[in-house]
Amino acid sequence: MNYGLIGEKLGHSFSADIHALLGDYDYELKEIPCDGLEQFIKTADFKGINVTIPYKQAVIPYLDYLDAGAKAIGAVNTVVNKNGKLYGYNTDFYGMHCLLRRIGAVPRGKKTIILGTGGTSKTALAVVKAMGGTEVYRVSRNPSDDTVSYEEAARNHSDAAIIINTTPVGMYPNTDACPIDINAFPALTAVADAVYNPLRSRLVQAATEKGISAEGGLFMLVAQAVRASEYFLGTVYAPETVNTVYKTMLRKKENIVLIGMPSCGKSTVGNILAARFGRACVDTDRVIEANEGVKISQIFAEKGESAFRDIESATVAEVSLSGGVVIATGGGAVLREENLRALRQNGRIYFLDRPLEKLIPTEDRPLANSIEAIKEKYNERCGIYIEAADVIIKVNDGSAMDAAECIIEEFFAE
Repeated sequence: MNYGLIGEKLGHSFSADIHALLGDYDYELKEIPCDGLEQFIKTADFKGINVTIPYKQAVIPYLDYLDAGAKAIGAVNTVVNKNGKLYGYNTDFYGMHCLLRRIGAVPRGKKTIILGTGGTSKTALAVVKAMGGTEVYRVSRNPSDDTVSYEEAARNHSDAAIIINTTPVGMYPNTDACPIDINAFPALTAVADAVYNPLRSRLVQAATEKGISAEGGLFMLVAQAVRASEYFLGTVYAPETVNTVYKTMLRKKENIVLIGMPSCGKSTVGNILAARFGRACVDTDRVIEANEGVKISQIFAEKGESAFRDIESATVAEVSLSGGVVIATGGGAVLREENLRALRQNGRIYFLDRPLEKLIPTEDRPLANSIEAIKEKYNERCGIYIEAADVIIKVNDGSAMDAAECIIEEFFAE
């Protein structure tokens, strides 16, 4: 291989996509079992590699040279082969520093807690100290002399202003997990999560819901990749490269989620967007019918609304794991908070707000098969749609194409 990423499990990785935007070189994902690391590194059949969990520390004994930063941190995420000699660097430092600056985290004079004890945790500790932080605590499930337990963190450090998660808790495919309850930390002002898949972890969502500045690890991942690529190629990219690549990656990986009343045009607009972007359009109602083998009206008739909502929630959770698709939801999908959390993890939510008088009842919609039923549901749900949406798209006399164009313009806005 020329360039690539090594780790134990890489099914969640975005690294190949990012490096494809940086240079004209092959970049591979190579999963290596723990007992295969030594042979791979000693063979050194590569020009440059990135290193991820669980090898950021394990790789160090096999290197010929350690950059001063990597040596001080005790973790390496970039290795360059220079004429048979292996040079180790830590570009995660740059990435984490960029992420903390992006969310306005200022460690100086504030208490910071770092979740996890691995290589990224060591990097985060070094970054916080470099930014002037002096009161920093690392949190571990198995506390030691230089770490505290999660219980102790909540009990004795509830005044922490910054939380940095460096554990894989919440990473795809286990996206329902959250490493800590932020309700125990009322003084929080910023939360950084190294998890980048999903784009918005449960931790990030919980912080955002409280008005706390928070972001996942995609920006960090892009920033460290830019610096790693500079080491690979012996070059220096323009200052705006990180932002440019980040925006491109976010648009590529983020779902466009359509919510709204039955007959507001979600499926039609979704198909237009999918065709324009070359994406799949996932209609959750159609997925349910395909999986159940019957129409939704029959599910309502035979099993009732509660059973249908359970099926719908499972469907929403599954389709939301994907990135870069258009999701057209059923009219009642937003009624459950668990569905919204799932949709938000990788999605930007658009409410297609068609006026009540423009909504047409149809017999195949169990809860919208009459004008009276539509009016009742509209009054119940309109406020929920507005609160759930990132963007409201007014659909008055305009066509579905007009609505789609509005979404495209907003989605690609600088």
